[in-house]
Amino acid sequence: MDDAERRRAADARNSARELRRAGLYAEDEPLWKEDFPLTSAGEEYIQRRQFTRYLLATSAAFAVGTAGAAAWANLQSANHGEAQRIVELDKVANGSEYLFSYPTDKDPALLIRLPDGELRAFSQKCTHLGCVVYYQPENERIFCPCHHGVFEPSTGDATAGPPERPLQKIDIEVRNGVVWAKGMEV
Repeated sequence: MDDAERRRAADARNSARELRRAGLYAEDEPLWKEDFPLTSAGEEYIQRRQFTRYLLATSAAFAVGTAGAAAWANLQSANHGEAQRIVELDKVANGSEYLFSYPTDKDPALLIRLPDGELRAFSQKCTHLGCVVYYQPENERIFCPCHHGVFEPSTGDATAGPPERPLQKIDIEVRNGVVWAKGMEV
């Protein structure tokens, strides 16, 4: 900036101050413009109300996006798995368990034959932190040793400890004396 430009800027500041004192300068102009009279193309002064509107619009957009993602996730079907042979029924005694993998070899699962002879199958992963659970027939419960989570063996519902969600159920059926896994319940 050369000397002539500096003088013009100083004169503009001084004249703006004099006009303001005389009551002739526009009151809606912010005070900082007196000391910084430089402007650029497209410069805008955003008021608090405008900022609040932008903030609310952005928050609403995020809320709609989150709700849309949640709805999309709920509409997606879980991996139901294909029918898979588990074990012959007579190899699982009343009040005992049988370990298998379903729907893939990396997914541990638990087949329980309750004392009354009913069959139940669940994922063997605890719904709290994914630890392996096991059946305790003497206590009539499914137990997670990591954080002492307890599940009801007939329904898979969490009954004690930190787990809040039930175990993932596996649909099973008996065909010609053989227990088959039909798919994962959603």
